[in-house]
Amino acid sequence: MFAVHARYRGSAPRRADLVQRSAAALSTLDGVDGFNVVGVEDITSTMDEPSTVCDITMALLADGEWSVGIGVATGKDAALSAAQGTLPRNARAGSVWAEVTNSPTVAEDIAACFALLGQVLNKRTYEGREATAMVRSGLTQNEAAEQLGISKQAISQRLQAAGWAAENAGWRLAVNLLTTADRISAARG
Repeated sequence: MFAVHARYRGSAPRRADLVQRSAAALSTLDGVDGFNVVGVEDITSTMDEPSTVCDITMALLADGEWSVGIGVATGKDAALSAAQGTLPRNARAGSVWAEVTNSPTVAEDIAACFALLGQVLNKRTYEGREATAMVRSGLTQNEAAEQLGISKQAISQRLQAAGWAAENAGWRLAVNLLTTADRISAARG
């Protein structure tokens, strides 16, 4: 079982409203049990699939104003407790922490993987975010280029500049690490 605990670290004037809206938006993603708002700036949820954890964490990292704790343990309560317990009160925006039952090395690897993914995501231009979002949603490069009114070569250049290949490789690595963490947790839990 997986859990995500995220803390808003930005400076929005009405942060409680922003946190509520973020929780509602993230709750619509496939595989999410629904995000709960905890206090003014924290949100939590549990999920069964490592790919869902990756999608949520990457969305929060791309926003640039959240710190994220990931918990992997047997059972909802244990996963939530692990996610909440791993996130330091003063964690800075863009940081990811992980707690895996009985496997601190895998937890460190998960956090490191997301640190690298965060670097890729935060270096993107508006055009790069637009291009990667379209391709991530399932469009081919030709379809994305057509929708944007640009050439296939231009979309390819945008994707390359945005680090699309690195994002895909990092995403797969994060899913594999989370899958391993889940197996370790279940075997030792």
